[in-house]
Amino acid sequence: MLSAFEVGKFAMNSKKYMMKCSNIDDFKAMKSFSFKNKTVHFAKQLFYVSILSILFSACSSNDNESNNNQSEYYFKATLDGRKINYYDANFQFSGNNGRFEHIIIGGFETPHPKTPGQLAPNSLDFEIWRTGGNIAEGTYSTPLEPEMIARYAVQTKEGTIVYNTSIADDVFTVKIESISEKGIKGTFSGKLRNMDSGVVVEVTEGSFYLPDSVLVNPS
Repeated sequence: MLSAFEVGKFAMNSKKYMMKCSNIDDFKAMKSFSFKNKTVHFAKQLFYVSILSILFSACSSNDNESNNNQSEYYFKATLDGRKINYYDANFQFSGNNGRFEHIIIGGFETPHPKTPGQLAPNSLDFEIWRTGGNIAEGTYSTPLEPEMIARYAVQTKEGTIVYNTSIADDVFTVKIESISEKGIKGTFSGKLRNMDSGVVVEVTEGSFYLPDSVLVNPS
């Protein structure tokens, strides 16, 4: 089944943007899709969502995992009143000449199922692009940030229901407190809307503290 992480464009010549698992070349290839046009086709969203779900789950058993019981790292939020501590949370970045031109952060509400045929977990992610620029400490919000998107994907037997910031002027804000090649820390909140129903998911109390390219709270 499909899960979150629909992919943005990816044109990277830097040394970074590694998931540190055997699927990394496939993952980087998926980042070539561009969402510069905010009217991203829904079918393409779901295709890239599915691919990244597979890659993230495939990496959840590697040696770079962070044990949630011992780790200081986290990715958590409250969605419509539900407090969630996300599994398989991950931060990655890319950029040239030491710059952070693209970042992506995401995770899954529950562990990935071990039994074939079970629904994949719901997921939440967001990414920011500053092509040719640099993403530094500060506040970033949609729709003012032209190359920023946040997504929430809900899995059902009928298919994936996607809520995002690409179809309306809903505000989603990310505040980066610190960012370096070692990791990132900050907070986030905002609204995510389903383009078919118009239903809005309210994201509050979001916070993250994640190392680079290491799964936190692995399932």
